[in-house]
Amino acid sequence: MLAVTTVAIVRVRNLFAVAVLTSIYSFLMATVMLVLDAPDVALTEAAVGAGVGTVLIVGVLYLTKTDEARPVHGILLPLIVAGGTAAVLLFGVSDTPPFGDPANPVHAQGPDYVARSVPETGIPNVVSAVLASYRSFDTLGETLVIFTAGIAILMLLKRSPSKRGGKGER
Repeated sequence: MLAVTTVAIVRVRNLFAVAVLTSIYSFLMATVMLVLDAPDVALTEAAVGAGVGTVLIVGVLYLTKTDEARPVHGILLPLIVAGGTAAVLLFGVSDTPPFGDPANPVHAQGPDYVARSVPETGIPNVVSAVLASYRSFDTLGETLVIFTAGIAILMLLKRSPSKRGGKGER
């Protein structure tokens, strides 16, 4: 279903349909994360990806045209960029340990966090201890990125009609 949704997103020219399909894609990804026993990531994907993302895209579509402009370049440049990105990503994950292997380094650190979290942090919930204490700067950085993106979108949506080219251009 993810592949079919992805192909539909790429092929459709109506941007409202793309917004709806992107929302469907986010809900499908949230389902995948739930199946992979990551309910926190699934909830975030459903709320931010499908919920807030769809609202922002529809809001931007209200201020712009609803049909995608025809590309000015051929299909070769996007294929080269996509192929290069795929090659870099595949190279990056080529050295990762096998999925689910109990000897992976990630499994060796879990019991250590569980044993040390309450005495070191005083927080009775291990997940909260890891996010608020051990990974606090990372969590602060993620929050800052989301906040900055939200402010940037609000600034784009708040532009005056004269700077947008007027509302008659839809």
